[in-house]
Amino acid sequence: MMKTLGKRSFLKTATLTLAGITLFGATNLVASQTQDVKLTTSWDKVFAKSDKVNHKKVTFKNRFGITLVGDLYTPKNKADKKLPALVLSGPYGAVKEQVSGRYAQTLAERGYVTLAFDPSFTGESGGEPRNVSSPDINTEDISAGVDYVGLLPNVDQNKIGVMSICGFGGIGLNAAAVDKRIKAIAVASMYDMSRVMAKGYFDSMPLEGKTQLLNQLSQQRWVDAANGTPSIAPNGLPSKLTGKEPEFVQGYFDFYKTKRGFHPRSINSNGGWTITNSISFMNTPLMTYIKEISPRPILFIAGEKAHSLYFTQDAYKAANEPKELMVIPGAVHTDLYDNMKVIPFDKIAAFFAKNL
Repeated sequence: MMKTLGKRSFLKTATLTLAGITLFGATNLVASQTQDVKLTTSWDKVFAKSDKVNHKKVTFKNRFGITLVGDLYTPKNKADKKLPALVLSGPYGAVKEQVSGRYAQTLAERGYVTLAFDPSFTGESGGEPRNVSSPDINTEDISAGVDYVGLLPNVDQNKIGVMSICGFGGIGLNAAAVDKRIKAIAVASMYDMSRVMAKGYFDSMPLEGKTQLLNQLSQQRWVDAANGTPSIAPNGLPSKLTGKEPEFVQGYFDFYKTKRGFHPRSINSNGGWTITNSISFMNTPLMTYIKEISPRPILFIAGEKAHSLYFTQDAYKAANEPKELMVIPGAVHTDLYDNMKVIPFDKIAAFFAKNL
């Protein structure tokens, strides 16, 4: 935590790389991350399957023609009713079998049709090259999810919301600003990926540092062009902890690298982003149009002790009403990934019930 480590120590140990920010994983890519969309048939989530909802694997295309793969959760015994729907995404570098799926299944138990999906170029979704993210394409991925659920016969098109976690919090807000079909949005433990890639944690990277980084990334493009394929960034999380890492690194390791949350298709667990991945984020600020989400409501949720809290606080200040900020006492960033005693599902369900 900043108060415990001090800002200088925190930044020194932050896992920044040539890509602007390392988001966790080794350099090997798993076999399932190929151009062809291959769907798993067994339950391979990091959370237990609920007997209160129906689940099925689905595919849909985004505006760029990329086939996305999602998990659709539907409340049982409500097949004859038009229901509100939620599109869920995040964290950045995670897959639907981890955090977004847990949220989706839990909210489906509370009466929502929910869709958790893998973003383009990751997980089971299509797109080449692999392990690339984009402020434009990933924003579109969320709107493509809205396309999909809005055409389901049991969904009310006028009652569609978005729930985005961690690095997809900022991307979800960007989607809500441009896609007026999204009637309400909630974000948890949000990151503004464009800000952290362009400025580092706590805006610690000066313009000179950004210029140097972009020079390095520009030179890396020559290497990738000559090789005909993008190079993968180095390992972001250590292979084991020494105990001297800051809380946020320990938290990420404990989730992504252990049985608690490890998944072989997750970049954070078992992969790495391309070295040049951050280029498009660095000059595409995701929060530019956050005020235009209004008059549709936003619910911001963050942990009191989360290293990422400042992203939420600043986004809340920038947004117009109606908006609500919920800071959970004592919680850290990754508590909102899977700690069922901490994640305020009652509040989230009530927020969408009121606003959809």
